[in-house]
Amino acid sequence: MAKKKNSIDLPGWAKTLWEGMGSPDLNSSVGIHSGSLLERRHGLRRDDLVEILMDARALADGEDGWIRGRLLSSGKSSIELLAEDGKNHYISRDVIVQVVLVAHTRPAYIDDSELLAFERDDMKRRSSLHEKVEKQKSGNDDAHLWG
Repeated sequence: MAKKKNSIDLPGWAKTLWEGMGSPDLNSSVGIHSGSLLERRHGLRRDDLVEILMDARALADGEDGWIRGRLLSSGKSSIELLAEDGKNHYISRDVIVQVVLVAHTRPAYIDDSELLAFERDDMKRRSSLHEKVEKQKSGNDDAHLWG
């Protein structure tokens, strides 16, 4: 299989993660910062390759303040990163000083049909699981009825 052309120059640590993702086309996922508001696509996305600088006060002496990897999730108080060492790191937003985007690997959220389909299926699965737990808890299926 021929390698995909990639005009975005990735650092060495990012190439390994990028290849592990199946070498997605980075040129089709670049951010768009100018033009019509409806056509702009920027901001951090799931699976982005990023470098994060952490506050030195949160680190042990001599520990490198930079952590590099793939953004797996972003929550209100922390982010999850698959680091170049292959480990999952959960980093508090309170200790993040800077985030540097190395490359987008997915389309913007609104254009990402795979991600939207996943979220829809995940909501269905969670709803089904909640119903199952409710049935087991009460022993019947009428707990949702009033009066």
